[in-house]
Amino acid sequence: MSNIIHIKTIAQVHKALGLPAPMHPLVSLIQIDEKVTRYDYGDATYVYDFYQIALKSGITGDIAYGRNHYDYDQGSMVFTKPGQAQHYSNTGETEDEQGWVLLFHPDLIRRSGLASQMESYSFFSYDTNEALHVSEREKMILSDLVSQVKEEYSQNIDTHTQRLIVSNIELILNYCTRYYERQFLVRQNHNLDLMERVDGILKQYFESEKVVENGLPTVKYLSETMCMSSCYLSDMMKSATGRNAQQYMQDYLIERIKNALLSTNEQVSQIAYGLGFEYPQHLSKLFKAKTGMTPIEYRKSIN
Repeated sequence: MSNIIHIKTIAQVHKALGLPAPMHPLVSLIQIDEKVTRYDYGDATYVYDFYQIALKSGITGDIAYGRNHYDYDQGSMVFTKPGQAQHYSNTGETEDEQGWVLLFHPDLIRRSGLASQMESYSFFSYDTNEALHVSEREKMILSDLVSQVKEEYSQNIDTHTQRLIVSNIELILNYCTRYYERQFLVRQNHNLDLMERVDGILKQYFESEKVVENGLPTVKYLSETMCMSSCYLSDMMKSATGRNAQQYMQDYLIERIKNALLSTNEQVSQIAYGLGFEYPQHLSKLFKAKTGMTPIEYRKSIN
């Protein structure tokens, strides 16, 4: 098991990289250069107590994204939040690699409206191989915004400093939300192919012994089988179908229940256990919530 290194402050990052002490204790912009990219992280796992937004460019060839490869080479972005375990590898780094990392502590935004919105930026929960790929123009927009953050904390701090820093960070996140949505739309055909895989995985699960052994499939099971994080899978499915992963799986389950009700004479309890429900009443409750009818009422209405 690798050693776990807990990084509590931004000052610790600066010290480890041999950089001067940060000008602001709660936020810092670090430029990615050869010194940073060649830092030896070893085989340790790192856990940080702050948010990180990183943009890298100068990576040659295809970029792995959700364990697939795409021809985006202008720049890639990764978002991590406090408490996420990270493991680094120098694979694929080049001497021409450039970019920046914006670090900001939760205390910076704690008293602002942004604090309550952070959970809505689901890309902070994506796996690091599910990066955001930005064009040259998008990269320039984001780089200008992080430069504004640096400009604010580099001046004499006054009563407006923190509000302006937080406003710029929020603007960065809102632009990234737009770019992620664009990315999903650009890959619409690819996402439809992924949806075919989703349906295939669910079909295979319900027709195997797994449903009896393990019960209903979960979003976690589906995302792991798809080699994606749960949040990325859910966002991809919502872009492709208008429903997140949980909603899609529930609708898929309802269709299987309907088929069983109409194509067999099995009792509702038999159908429930056959589909992986722990208790038959759970099936009935879900079915009525989705259709407005109990399973028995549905069966009678069709017959």
